[in-house]
Amino acid sequence: MAALVIAKDLAEVASYCFASGIILKSLKKSITVVLYKERKKDYSFLGSYRPITFKNMLVKVLEKHIANIISKAAEEHRLLF
Repeated sequence: MAALVIAKDLAEVASYCFASGIILKSLKKSITVVLYKERKKDYSFLGSYRPITFKNMLVKVLEKHIANIISKAAEEHRLLF
């Protein structure tokens, strides 16, 4: 439901950012959390841990939208065949 409310404004902001080449600092930020892998004998090895990165949700939406546009263009112009 929220997507329907903000879609137009989000599209305008995204278009402005792409056209001007400006990317907000807040969109570039992410949080990385390191978790222990279960049942490891020695946690002194880096392979005993799993990093998980949380990206800004708006960035995920924009990336998916851009990927869809690129995919459609590639299919239309038969660039993948």
